[in-house]
Amino acid sequence: MDYSELNMHPDLARSVADAGYITCMPVQAEVFPHAFAGEDIYAQSQTGTGKTAAFLISIFQRIMTDPASRHRRVLILAPTRELAVQIEAEAQKLGKHLPISMGSFYGGVAYGPQVDMLRDDVQVIIGTPGRIIDFVEQGKMLLRDVGFLVVDEADRMFDMGFIDDLRKLLRYLPPPKERQTFLFSATLNFRIKNLAWEYMDEPKEIIIEAETVTVDLVTQELYHVGSDEKFRVLLGLLARDKPKSALIFCNQKFKAEEISRRLGINGYECEYIMGDLPQAKRLQVIERLKAGKLALLVATDVAARGLDVNALDMVINYDVPADPESYVHRIGRTARAGAAGKAITLACEKFVYGLPAIEKYIEVKIPVFPVSPELFGEDKSSGIRFGHAHDRARPGSDRVGGRSGSSFGGSGHGDRHGRPAQEHGARRGPIPHGERSSGAGGRDSGYPSRGPGPGPRNQAARGPQTGPHPDRPDLRRPPEQVRQTETQRPVQGGRDPYAVSSDERMKRYKDKYSGERSRPQEQAQSGPPRGGRQPQAQRQGDVGNNAGGSRPGRSGGQPDRRGEGRSRQAQPQAQSPQPAKPAVKKTGLLDKIKRIFGKNKDAD
Repeated sequence: MDYSELNMHPDLARSVADAGYITCMPVQAEVFPHAFAGEDIYAQSQTGTGKTAAFLISIFQRIMTDPASRHRRVLILAPTRELAVQIEAEAQKLGKHLPISMGSFYGGVAYGPQVDMLRDDVQVIIGTPGRIIDFVEQGKMLLRDVGFLVVDEADRMFDMGFIDDLRKLLRYLPPPKERQTFLFSATLNFRIKNLAWEYMDEPKEIIIEAETVTVDLVTQELYHVGSDEKFRVLLGLLARDKPKSALIFCNQKFKAEEISRRLGINGYECEYIMGDLPQAKRLQVIERLKAGKLALLVATDVAARGLDVNALDMVINYDVPADPESYVHRIGRTARAGAAGKAITLACEKFVYGLPAIEKYIEVKIPVFPVSPELFGEDKSSGIRFGHAHDRARPGSDRVGGRSGSSFGGSGHGDRHGRPAQEHGARRGPIPHGERSSGAGGRDSGYPSRGPGPGPRNQAARGPQTGPHPDRPDLRRPPEQVRQTETQRPVQGGRDPYAVSSDERMKRYKDKYSGERSRPQEQAQSGPPRGGRQPQAQRQGDVGNNAGGSRPGRSGGQPDRRGEGRSRQAQPQAQSPQPAKPAVKKTGLLDKIKRIFGKNKDAD
């Protein structure tokens, strides 16, 4: 079916002709009849099959031909920022001659320009769920007048954990019967269909088989290589095929950065994109690739979906993806819009286990090619170590460049200032008491003493100690010597309490503590102890007696209390307890009143 056969609005037909669209793709030919009639659609379609133009042309046609939909808003949700920017660029191209405003909303950039677009009442809103929910909760974006909803790459939203945000966002929209909904996904599993049945109004199902993209139009090659040979084989493949543009996919972010830097050292103009890269830098790199100013791009799966680059010659899977669907999305970057392409996969011992699931998913055995010596290119970056956050290993690991080593390699035994640590075994023999010994990792391997250490205050009294602590076994000695030392340790008190029976130990216990209980009574009868300290009750009684009478001076009849203590130490003698004075009844307010009126004369 050609676009000239469609009954489109004249301004829309002119925009489509300017974009260079002549023949409808299979998904477009299936979508247009139902979409022009206002029906909901959920379709299974791979990236690069023209689905973006399918829902954009359908929505623009409804807006331009249906008076009730003329001023209704359009909400298009994409899982990634790159896909949102790409959809906006396609919408700008197809709406070139239409009075429709559009803009993209995503995180990683400033709020100001996006807020200005909302103030200008933009009609087509393209964005990621996170930023859209942010504006809705702030009250800056109203979705009650949305007439068209598009959920692009729905399976990707499930994989990235956006399904909860998506369900939350759909609650702000009008009911399904008051809007037209489009849902596109690479796979239509049970989760996708359940979402369609829940939030769509009697949708029509359209399925475009994936094999038409992955098998018929893409030349696939598989090479089994070792992980230490992959980069040299990559250099040989680039030198052999000489692609004008190529995408190289890695499973790990640090590896994408390293491959890009190694390719630059070997003379290739190369960039990399991943999730940690700032959004402005990612957009700049993608625009350079689309404009043909960049030949090689190394990416993670962030760019695997929605990255539409015309005339991309080759896709190289430097790592075999763990998910079979990711393989389809990766190689779908080439063979766009019916063109031919080439996909090369390097399978190493680390990621080769994902290969059987991929071949089962696409129902095709990927052709295996031998790795000949001619494929091994010369690596000018060999021997150069690239520092990544991935290499900052924990202490004790075998990776170089950890916290206890240098970032440029080495043995890994040193402090963070680059000073070499003490060699293992350089200090032998017993550890002095109270001293801590540190290993290569900087941890204390000794135990601090519980008592006072050999400081300057008690060093002279204790004397220098060069051997192990007498009360603690030496942890550096063999267990046999430790047990022998423990058995030869002298027992305090001259006898071992555990060498007798339990009855004898109980008898000793009773004799010991029963004597301590009768000791206070003997002290009360015999007077104060030899230490010169009076019992507490007697001292309190003396204080009470002094408080009751006049306070004697030091030159008066009673001697000084400090002299009394010294004489008591010199000649201890028994003191008889003094009789306590009768308690004086305190007169209260009522007694004073009775005394005034003479009612208590007898008491006086």
